[in-house]
Amino acid sequence: MSDVALGALIAFAVAVVTTPVGVSGAVFLVPVQVSLLGTPSAAITPTNLLFNVLAIPGALLRFHGEGRLGGPLLRSMLIGSLPGMVAGAAIRVELLSGGRAFLLVVAAVLAPLGAWLAFGRPAPGGGRLRPATIVALSLAVGVVGGIYGIGGGSILGPLLVGCGYSVLEVSPAALTATFLASLVGVATFALLSLGGDDVAPDWTVGIGMGIGGLAGGYLGARLQPLMPAALLRRGLGLLALLLAVRYALQALG
Repeated sequence: MSDVALGALIAFAVAVVTTPVGVSGAVFLVPVQVSLLGTPSAAITPTNLLFNVLAIPGALLRFHGEGRLGGPLLRSMLIGSLPGMVAGAAIRVELLSGGRAFLLVVAAVLAPLGAWLAFGRPAPGGGRLRPATIVALSLAVGVVGGIYGIGGGSILGPLLVGCGYSVLEVSPAALTATFLASLVGVATFALLSLGGDDVAPDWTVGIGMGIGGLAGGYLGARLQPLMPAALLRRGLGLLALLLAVRYALQALG
């Protein structure tokens, strides 16, 4: 099986199970690029952002048909995540271009996210954060998203669910924020590449994964009311923890 077909198949499977919890799946595709597809280190982040741009509209199309796009939660997330994405992309190019440093960031992102998904308990329903708090959190995760190539919503979505927001409310907002932040990220990396930095995405791999994620995201959004969100969340969390340990050992070894 070619790398493109393998990437598309894995992206489809990942998007089906991550979309219902408001995660695009990109957070799990960095390890796929590193270990299975052989994507060069400098191209991993922009390739992942390209995946988001191509894959997420499938889920958004489904959510739009259900009247679940937009709202104040999304606005607060965008105010913080868009400038955070620009800052994160610059940090990735200027400070974390080496493979070992990037693997440590991969582990640092996956470990707490995996622990929360696997062992955290959502707060009792009805919890609300101030808009300013959501903006500040979105800025922080936007920076991480720009470094890692995940758009930020993949981190903020689970955090909001843990604070008591409904998965049905968070998923459309988190995925929309991830999509728009990823557009900004791709544009930022394109501008940085004009300065001589070799930060272009692997277009073939990114498009292949994006096509798989597009179909998987649409199916995942359609199946959201039927899927056991708690079981999916814990399974994804354990996988993230295992990957975090692996890449931390690889970076430090």
